Amino acid sequence: MTMYQYSASHQYFLGNDQLGKVGVTPFAQEQLGDVVFVELPELGRVLKAGELVGCIESVKTASEYFSPLSGVVTAVNKAVLADSGLVNSAPLTDAWLYEMSLSAPSERASLMDEKTYLETL
Repeated sequence: MTMYQYSASHQYFLGNDQLGKVGVTPFAQEQLGDVVFVELPELGRVLKAGELVGCIESVKTASEYFSPLSGVVTAVNKAVLADSGLVNSAPLTDAWLYEMSLSAPSERASLMDEKTYLETL
């Protein structure tokens, strides 16, 4: 089943037990302010859940972001490299950061559904 799931570090995963997209939540982009630069992972990079992936810079701060799940980077969103402001204007749709193939689908159980995530804010 494809659905949004959220990490405590404010990344989302949208996908299923095989493949999904990762991005930052609307709450995270609000905290950052106007985003001016996004660092994306390399294609083929192997990530572990909780591992530092990159950095997002805004006019007021720089913030690291982390992989919500373990897997391999299968695609990166070049649109956010060309227009980092997408992170502010469309964090859940056009501004996904990377797509990954999951190596441990059972880790999805550690992520929150939307209701639980919103309650933690």
